[in-house]
Amino acid sequence: MEHIGSAHDEVELELLKTVARQRLAAGQAELDLGLEPAAGGPLPILGSRMATLVGALEHGYRVLGLEQAAGGDEVFAQLVLARIIEPTSKLDSARVLAEAGVAPCAYRTLKRRLPTYAEIAWRQQLSAALAAHAGLGPASLVLYDVSTLYFETDEGDGFREPGFSKERRLDPQITIGLLTDGTGFPLAVEAFEGNRAETATMLPTIRAFMTAHRLTDVTIVADAGMVSASNQRAIEAEGLSFILGARIPDVPYVVRAWRDEHPGRPIPDGLALTQPWPAGSTDQRRDQVIHYQYRADRARRSLRGIDEQVGKAQRAVEGKTPVKRNRFITISGGTKSVNRTLETKARTVAGWKGYVTNLVDADPAFVIGAYHQLWQIEKSFRMSKSDLAARPIFHHKRESIEAHLAVVFAALAVSRWIEHETGWSIKRFVRTARRYREVTIQAGDHTLTAADPLPGDLANAIRAIKAQAPAH
Repeated sequence: MEHIGSAHDEVELELLKTVARQRLAAGQAELDLGLEPAAGGPLPILGSRMATLVGALEHGYRVLGLEQAAGGDEVFAQLVLARIIEPTSKLDSARVLAEAGVAPCAYRTLKRRLPTYAEIAWRQQLSAALAAHAGLGPASLVLYDVSTLYFETDEGDGFREPGFSKERRLDPQITIGLLTDGTGFPLAVEAFEGNRAETATMLPTIRAFMTAHRLTDVTIVADAGMVSASNQRAIEAEGLSFILGARIPDVPYVVRAWRDEHPGRPIPDGLALTQPWPAGSTDQRRDQVIHYQYRADRARRSLRGIDEQVGKAQRAVEGKTPVKRNRFITISGGTKSVNRTLETKARTVAGWKGYVTNLVDADPAFVIGAYHQLWQIEKSFRMSKSDLAARPIFHHKRESIEAHLAVVFAALAVSRWIEHETGWSIKRFVRTARRYREVTIQAGDHTLTAADPLPGDLANAIRAIKAQAPAH
């Protein structure tokens, strides 16, 4: 202890001497004779690092078990780190890491490792770590949705192919299937050909995930657009539980019955009606129920849209505007008319939303609430595309695209975890934390470390992050 105290005293003494020399030399000019800096000059900085940001992201990477899943692969960890700090090309990631104070690996080493990251087994290892962190069990909710990533190229290659695009693009694209838990935390990602139907991506992704993690049953939550009739039969054949959005082609019996029992009465906002759908003797499925919920705000939006469409249909029928695609126009034998029957039905179901499930004993509020969690997976897709720049514009071969998606997948997991722990958006966290650096200074024969003091809100966020221990 005596030795440690004396060493500390020596450092303090050296600092005091340096400060004294700087004050004595204040305002005195120095001749540039090409010699070493004078004793009163500034202390040399040996290194600078975004210690707060890098430390938090690296800690999250370890907490999620990704370091173990990647076998301690330093190159992959660096790519994930760079993707969160400033998404850019693999080549330019070296600059991002250097600016953060992390010594980047050689580009040749990075290129040599990319084929490994493209392997299915690599993503499965990452997925296993994230599933373990999420603590999935038989009754767990999993959300599924798809998106597309387009490429600025003229020709398809069997993987990058033109297909249905929500952005109405004609460029070749790939289809991405994302599986998350009920909070939007990513569990698995799969890439499919750009012309693969969205409904044909769900079961392969879920089946592979369940097989890899030895899950016998989970409850799948998906939008109506994801579920064809054959998809629903296949889900039943797998023995899985589900909560799905249900289309309403006709006025449901329970809705019609409620209106008959309450003539002229406004529908209460939030009213939920349940219609049992038992399995018949020849049906190869479990019993199901459909919950229908009415929302006043949804009704207002729907009725406004119906008014606009009917108005356009009326003007087209009167010959005031050209006939365009409009579901309320009926053409028969060259005669145009407004389909009032369809209009009446549309107004009757305005505001109602259907939810079908084979969890027949589940409370309607649970079923409806679970379905509404799909906004979480939509948020994950938005984060992937904006904050993490998931579109692989620098990649052309399937192998490099798959490797890129593995990096984005891991970066998304760390980002969602940071957001959950801090209550901050990942954009705000990165923008704020990167400003606070740790600097290494040479003072005489001693090397000192100095750091910017953290503001209170950032310090609290860092404490929340460090409160969780890394996975073992």
